[in-house]
Amino acid sequence: MFKVLAHRIYGRLFSAQIIALVGTGLLTVALGLLAFDIAGDKAGAVLGTALAIKMVAYVTVAPFVGAFSAQLPRRAFLISMDLVRAAIALSLPFITEVWQVYLAVFVLQSASAAFTPTFQATIPDVLPDEEDYTNALSLSRLAYDLESIVSPMLAAALLTVINFHWLFAGTVVGFLISAALVLSVTLPVSPAKPRDGGIYDKTTRGSRIYLATPRLRGLLALNMAVAMGGALVIVNTVVIVKGRLGLDDNAVALALACFGAGSMFSALTLPRVLGRVADRTVMLTAATFLALVLGAFAAVLHANGWAFAPAATTSGWGLLLLTWALLGCGYSATQTPSGRLLRRSAHAEDRPAVFAAQFALSHACWLVTYPLAGWLGASLPLATLAGLFALATIVATIAAAMLWPAGTAGALQHDHPDLPADHPHLMGDGAHHAHAVVIDDLHPRWPTRAS
Repeated sequence: MFKVLAHRIYGRLFSAQIIALVGTGLLTVALGLLAFDIAGDKAGAVLGTALAIKMVAYVTVAPFVGAFSAQLPRRAFLISMDLVRAAIALSLPFITEVWQVYLAVFVLQSASAAFTPTFQATIPDVLPDEEDYTNALSLSRLAYDLESIVSPMLAAALLTVINFHWLFAGTVVGFLISAALVLSVTLPVSPAKPRDGGIYDKTTRGSRIYLATPRLRGLLALNMAVAMGGALVIVNTVVIVKGRLGLDDNAVALALACFGAGSMFSALTLPRVLGRVADRTVMLTAATFLALVLGAFAAVLHANGWAFAPAATTSGWGLLLLTWALLGCGYSATQTPSGRLLRRSAHAEDRPAVFAAQFALSHACWLVTYPLAGWLGASLPLATLAGLFALATIVATIAAAMLWPAGTAGALQHDHPDLPADHPHLMGDGAHHAHAVVIDDLHPRWPTRAS
């Protein structure tokens, strides 16, 4: 998997991603401390609102970026977004009001919503080989998991010798180094061409292509399954560990580390698995596994009468760590192959718009599941909450299986006289291609896509 790092351009881009992620991790810790410094006991409400603003920025900004960024020079655009993020991070130590926190978060996350899908859409052009791209996806997942573990540890170490305001300086340095690494390489020219139509047509093009493609409709349902399992962990870990088990901050970090470790295990093993097993099988199996783990967790809690109070610390703590690790495995295995589906489902010139659509739609799922996990977690027993999320996950998985039909070759013959011979839909099969489902009735300017 790591041999792909020998590719000079990708190696530097991956380094930029790692450094920017560490900077973002430091920012997350510092922002929480800043919120407490400003709002005191209301810091939780401030952070909850900031998280909602982040998701709104992702959902609303990404489609606009996908519509227009492809016509801009890629390297200059990515560098400019890093510089915007650095400038916002530099301003954060001077913030004294809650509304200023919200404004800064919106601008910073809007820049991230512009940077991330553009970055993701660039990697398939940098790594045209399928195996290399699969390895890159696993490395990207690994980077996110490592960041979730390393950044809090680094922040904790730094806070023993510096004031938390200096963590923002670390964030600024991270974004500046990321910009410098992007500047140091020559990126492939985007194949996108100017599109006809108004703002509506341009900004919704990626979503319309996405929703017209059966396997991507299935991916959207899988995004919801992943968001269900992930939100339960991210939102409720601190409540379960500190509020119900009565443990300390280190225990919270350990629980989240178990989730990250499970995700890292999947990321490391997926390239070999995807070389032998179809993406659809891997992703649906992993999503089903997520639902089963949640269901088993709920059943064990109910059967043993564990309310996760301090009296049940030993048994409940062990169960929690095991469950979180297994959920991490299913989470990563469901999510990581999504880039392969997006790559196969669009012209190279449409990739920025389609990746932006995935970015927006997947975060729209989190915008639903985050508050659900919080509101229901505050009012329901943990066993009931886990059971409801297990049910929702399996419903989303069944919907994905129905929306993304099996058997994508050999059942229905059709021609593509309007597509170039090197279109990803035709590569390896020539102008005559086989599919198992009826082709969608797409807009005549769009390439025909099947499941």
